[in-house]
This record gives sequence, structure tokens and C-alpha cells, in this order.
Amino acid sequence: MNLTHLFDRSLIGRRDTAALEWRARVFTFGELDERSNRLARLLAARGLGAGDRLAIYLANSIEWIDLYLAAVKLGVIVVPVNILYRGREIAHILSDAEPAAVVAGDAAASAIESARPLWDPAQMTEEAARFPPDRLPAALEGNAPAALVYTSGTTGPSKGAILTHDNFAANTLTLLAAWQIADIDRFLLALPLFHVHGLGNGLHCWLASGCRMRLLERFEWQTAAETFLNFRPSLFFGVPTMYVRLVQIAPEAAREIGGFMRLFVSGSAALAPQVLEEFRARFGHTILERYGMSETLMICSNPYHGERRAGTVGLPLPGVEVRLAEGEIQVRGANLCAGYWRRDEATRAAFADGWFRTGDLGECSPDGYYTLRGRRSDLIISGGFNIYPREIEEFLEEQPEVAEAAVVGRADALRGEAPVAYVVLKSAVEGAELARRCREKLASFKTPREFHNLDRLPRNAMGKVQKHLL
Repeated sequence: MNLTHLFDRSLIGRRDTAALEWRARVFTFGELDERSNRLARLLAARGLGAGDRLAIYLANSIEWIDLYLAAVKLGVIVVPVNILYRGREIAHILSDAEPAAVVAGDAAASAIESARPLWDPAQMTEEAARFPPDRLPAALEGNAPAALVYTSGTTGPSKGAILTHDNFAANTLTLLAAWQIADIDRFLLALPLFHVHGLGNGLHCWLASGCRMRLLERFEWQTAAETFLNFRPSLFFGVPTMYVRLVQIAPEAAREIGGFMRLFVSGSAALAPQVLEEFRARFGHTILERYGMSETLMICSNPYHGERRAGTVGLPLPGVEVRLAEGEIQVRGANLCAGYWRRDEATRAAFADGWFRTGDLGECSPDGYYTLRGRRSDLIISGGFNIYPREIEEFLEEQPEVAEAAVVGRADALRGEAPVAYVVLKSAVEGAELARRCREKLASFKTPREFHNLDRLPRNAMGKVQKHLL
């Protein structure tokens, strides 16, 4: 089985059903099928075939969807490129993946310095319209690579995780069952398609379920309430920074939105427990937190039915095995990537007897709920004591004056390392006062030695704090 078989449940089985709302136009699944068939023929005419790579450097758009479906049908490996990346970061990915071409719009083309052919999506759509709408035959195995998704590279050069058709299919079918996603849902997607959250969860669950989706180019909090009230979705996937903004929606609008919504999901970064509580009070919904990675897709999820426990990422998903080894979360299952692209040494280092080493530190409750305690690389060792920054961050974010917090280690001549806190404030408070509260509730060695106020924490496109910049 490959992804085309999974998507055909909708592309063929629901041909005449409204599928996608994009910029005030509605496309049926049959129209999307024919658009991508024509584009697949264009790619083939330009010399692309199974195993070739195609880099996509585009914001969310119907062209992104067309290209992805065309590539999946041909066996071409998609290389999504973060649209926030610039010359140096893009050059690394293109040098490593060696795509046959890069698809980028005029506005973004200036950021790309490459000998690779640069194709314009609008011109491709126009040219593809001249090709027949029927599908090209392609024989693909489930273990064929579907995408190279590059890691954020916060601890070194980013690596391309090889995600196969089987990886994506297993993840999709698991989420459809776990979150009860069906064709009757109305799905609002504002996550970027260049990330596995938007692609492997969002796009794939939409296509496999056959629900109706409205795609946004980006999340705009100023118009979020209007968008929800206009489309009236039942399903929304977001990251914590989106939910921080959504709790600012007026109570009356929030209550109305909560009335037609079925499920809010959060991932890609830790959701502060107080945001979950504020959201529940305002919208009448408990956000469902889950946990995954580029290399593994989804690992854990709080239950759809049952306790959604604040501060945890829930239970291992069906078909996914999880264990703790010296505090590190390790995973195995059909969701695991096939390794890193052309990085045999990195692949060997990442796997231990079939288990993938996530690099995430965690704890497991007696009843099986997992809680993340930060990255192994974030661990601070001060005077021989282990300090998990997430514990301090959660305490600081409980303070009424603090909107967000990040704790990192800095070199200390006496202790080896010492914790330092960076905070975004809602209202004025002195660092000395925050230190006093920390000393009251935490061990003395966990109290940050310094507090620095920032207007915002540095984050990547998916909302993860870039601690290496701090």
C-alpha cells in the first residue's frame, strides 16, 4: 500500500464532494485529483520519476497541495523547505538533498542561490492544464520514500529524515481512529505544510478522511475569531503560540466557537498548563495535547475519550511502543523514519536495537501518561545536580505577571553551569521577586541566577523556543 491508495478513498471515492476551500473558491476531490494528474504528467515530461527529489519552497497554497499529490503519484520524493529559511539554510538542504528542481514563487526566489532549476508554480499550473487529466500508471511499494523532512538543526546541521509511504500511512490511520476524524468534520488548517504537523497530520488526515478543509496561508490571530465563526469548523490543529492568542478572543465569540467545535489539538511544543485551563474556561473545550517528532511522526496523545491531563502528552498511540532508557524517551513502530538521508553514522547513532533515541527526557506516571522534561541537550548540571529547565519554566509561567519563560544554562566557574531565565511579562515584576518565589517552591540550586526580560522568545516556525539563540 502507498499513499495514493489511502488518498483515493477521497480522490476517487468522493470525487464530487466539496474538499477544499482556498481563497473563496471550493474544489472537489475529483478536481484535485485531475489537477494533480495533469501536474504529474508535467513533472514526468520534465524528466522526474520515482526516487527523484523535488524541493517545495512555498507558503500554504493549492499549488503546494497539487505538487505534493503529483509527487506522491509519481514516486517523486518531496523536500519541503521552511519558507522562513534564507540563503545559508536553504543552500544546506539543497546541497544535501540534491533535488532535481526547486519550486518557488517570485517573491521567494531571491532567497535561493542554487544551480538547481527554479520552477514557478503559477507557470507550472498553466502549463499542466494542457496535459490529459487521467492518471499515469506507477508501481510504488510502501517502503518507498515519500518525503525528506529536515530537522530544525538547533544542535548542528539539519538532517533529512526519510519518511516513507508506510510511515505516513500508519500515522494517518492511527490518528483517524484515535481522534475520530471522519468525512463529516470541517477542518480548519493554518499550520505550514512544510512541517510534518501540517503535512503528515493535517493534509493526510484530511485526504484520508474525506472531510471538508479550509486552508489558510498562515495563522492570523487578529482575524482568527472571524475565520472560526465564518467557516464553523469542528476540527483544528494548532501550536501553543496559537492557543495563547486564541484565549484573547472575546468571551461571547469563544463560547459560540466552542459550541460548534469538536476537537482542538496542540503539538510541536509544550503547552503551558495555565493556557489549557484558560482555554477550557473560555471555550468549554480541553485541548488535546500530543507528542511527535519529524523522525517519528506521532508518538503519544492524550485520549479523545478519557482524561486529558494538563502538562502531559498522554499515552502511547496504538502501534507505537515507548520506553524510558536513563530518562530518555525511546520509540519503535511503523511510524519510525527509515533513517537520515545519506547520513549512515547519524542513523546508527539515532537507533539502539530498533529503538529510536528521541533525545527527549521524560517521565511516565503509574497509569501510563508521559510528561516531557525537556531535551537531553537542554539538561543543566549544576554542582552535580540535574536541573530540568521545563520544571522551572512551568513554575514561572504560573506567576500572574509572566506570559512565557525559557530557562537555559550558562557556564559557572563554581557550579559548572547555572540556570538563567528569559521571561516575557504581562505586567511588571522584578527579577528578585521571581527569584524569591522560586526559592520558596523549588530547590535552591534550581533558582535562576539571572532574569532577563524580552519582548518575545525566539521561536521557529512551529513555535518551538530556539534556546541555542538564548
